[in-house]
Amino acid sequence: MIKVGIIGSTGYAGVELVRLIQQHKEAEVVWFGSRSYVEKKYSDVFGNMFQIIDAKCLDDNMEQLAEAVDVIFTATPQGLCSSLVTEDILNKVKIIDLSADFRIKDVATYEKWYGITHKSPQFIDEAVYGLCEINRNQVRDARIVANPGCYTTCSILSIYPMVKEGLIDLKSIIVDAKSGTSGAGRGAKVSNLFCEVNENIKAYGVTTHRHTPEIEEQLGYAAGEKVLINFTPHLVPMQRGILVTAYANLKKQVTYDEVKDVYDKYYGDEYFIRVLNQDETPQTRWVEGSNFVDINFKIDERTGRIIMMGALDNLLKGAAGQAVQNFNIMFGLPENEGISQIPMFP
Repeated sequence: MIKVGIIGSTGYAGVELVRLIQQHKEAEVVWFGSRSYVEKKYSDVFGNMFQIIDAKCLDDNMEQLAEAVDVIFTATPQGLCSSLVTEDILNKVKIIDLSADFRIKDVATYEKWYGITHKSPQFIDEAVYGLCEINRNQVRDARIVANPGCYTTCSILSIYPMVKEGLIDLKSIIVDAKSGTSGAGRGAKVSNLFCEVNENIKAYGVTTHRHTPEIEEQLGYAAGEKVLINFTPHLVPMQRGILVTAYANLKKQVTYDEVKDVYDKYYGDEYFIRVLNQDETPQTRWVEGSNFVDINFKIDERTGRIIMMGALDNLLKGAAGQAVQNFNIMFGLPENEGISQIPMFP
């Protein structure tokens, strides 16, 4: 069995990692890291793990952890992983980081958007951006993988084929995205209280959301040139899910079949990406509890634009599920091992 350590195991993404790995045939969690619950039984924190996990929560000592496991998942706030990782640790274990610490290649951009100093910029160049369907080959040999964000995964995958094929005007991309409240994490915040969120929808981080440079950078690699987008996220009163509706001007007139062929070219063989039938729109309820991404598009002949849509579960394909998918790739396992759950409904 591959031994797994998780730092941040009591956050929303962390507990999803635990749940997925408990069902994984080739892996076991031997270190439940949690700075907030040291020495408390994990099942006392999460009652769904009663009589399933008897272990107690440990601290976030990455040096000690590296001696006990084969891979470390860090499901922690920005800045923690980069403050802990060292060359010695990376020579002993693989790291899959769910924070933004190693996603953005330009240190100045990271520090500007996140407002913190990067603690280990020497590892940024070698870190692989773990968007599995696009960077699978690089992930295989990586020592450290930067697991993408939830908004970014849905946005990039929805738009990527059109950018890669040069079919849209890169200066015209607008991304309108909506997220359930679990995307904000498990920490107590007044703005996330039930009475603040219920029966309400709001835009936030308008022009300033930290996933913006991540989306721009990755689409820029696909395009071979700089990409600037408008990205506006919204908070909606549901627990989990991401819905992206993206708009762009077409460079030339195209038919439905031509665009469908483009999406099938990139995603036709992908287990976790489902390109829907014509005129069907992605819905968060049809991907909830799964690692699937539902994608579709609509051509607006009247305006010469294309609308690109995607839906995923922010805690799975947008976080823990994709992290396990990266884990499977890194260790040469079937890519869907432990994460092939059918979406749950209702």
